Amino acid sequence: MKLSRLSLSTVSALVTAAMLMLSFSIIFFGVMWVQGLYEQQYLSQISDNARLAYEMLDRGELPKEADFLALVQQLTPLYEDAEAELYLLVLKFGLGAALICSLIGYWLARKFSSPLEKLTRVVNNLREGDFSVRVPDTVKGTSEVAMLIERFNALAEELENMERRLRFNTMAVAHELRTPLTIVQGILQGMADKIFPRDDDRIQDLLMQVEGLTRLVNDLRTLSLAASQKLVTERCNTDIAQAAEQVLQASRSLLAEAGMVLETNLKRAIIPADSQRLRQAMLAVLENACRYASSGGYLRCESGYLNKEEAFLRIIDRGPGFDQEFSGHTIDVFWRGEPSRARATGGSGLGLSIVRAIVTAHGGRVEQASLAEGGACVTMIFPRKLAENKPDGTVA
Repeated sequence: MKLSRLSLSTVSALVTAAMLMLSFSIIFFGVMWVQGLYEQQYLSQISDNARLAYEMLDRGELPKEADFLALVQQLTPLYEDAEAELYLLVLKFGLGAALICSLIGYWLARKFSSPLEKLTRVVNNLREGDFSVRVPDTVKGTSEVAMLIERFNALAEELENMERRLRFNTMAVAHELRTPLTIVQGILQGMADKIFPRDDDRIQDLLMQVEGLTRLVNDLRTLSLAASQKLVTERCNTDIAQAAEQVLQASRSLLAEAGMVLETNLKRAIIPADSQRLRQAMLAVLENACRYASSGGYLRCESGYLNKEEAFLRIIDRGPGFDQEFSGHTIDVFWRGEPSRARATGGSGLGLSIVRAIVTAHGGRVEQASLAEGGACVTMIFPRKLAENKPDGTVA
């Protein structure tokens, strides 16, 4: 059994027991060995007849009376000296055992603290902003230390991913803001220089760009609320089918403009939800389908109970589907179904991220996949009952 597989408390108990046994063994066997040397020394100092009596007694035989009396008389003064030397001997071996156990304990302590020292150095690097640092898997330690290192590496990896997403999202926001701001600045500068007339068409162009900026800001605010767990605050029993009917009815013109033929199979499914946020998520999926899958000319919307614990809303199209690189993966902020960030397709890339944020806030999940016959399928899955909050405030 390896010590690295044991808990710290178990290792401490085993090491303590081993040190006690080692100390006892050093004192006991050391005293017995030196006592044997002293015995030979004392026997060399007594007379032959007294030594003979001692040997006979050691063998269990009865010596002569004269020899026994001589042995007693000669050993009495030696015994007094031997008693003092025995106490001193025990003290010496006790100190020696303590020194040896201290050295072994120091070595073991260094061995067990070494992973923590390495972890401390890595934590300092992480604190300085180097999120690529990791503690090597070769570092050994108790089970608690191994778990701590594993959790730290996972945390460092998550921080690195967050930092990478933050850089990407910052660049993406700058990109999304730059185009409309450039257009607005160009129109205003042209109107100020009297290159463009101050007519309704120019004002309409400005309003269109401002509306796009407003949508982007609102989308970012939605994601910010989701990150702070304040996106869904009020819930009531909501029928997914009824909410979908309302969204589809309001999106008739959008679907007609995209040339999409609508097909529905909406079955009643009651969930505890924020109806406004639920309709927002549905509308985001519809807009995404109209933007990227209009070439398929088909859209199907389904709802119902998935099982005894979950309900679903599924939207299927016959467009190009998701890229193989992204299909089945978690949708990130500013994720797009195509590599291009051209505005010809419209949108900021926040649509499906908002969908995921809203569904997650309801305790559900989003599943997206490309269909074998062509097209994409986005399924929003919601719990049928409101999950209990954990002590830390998150939803179980």
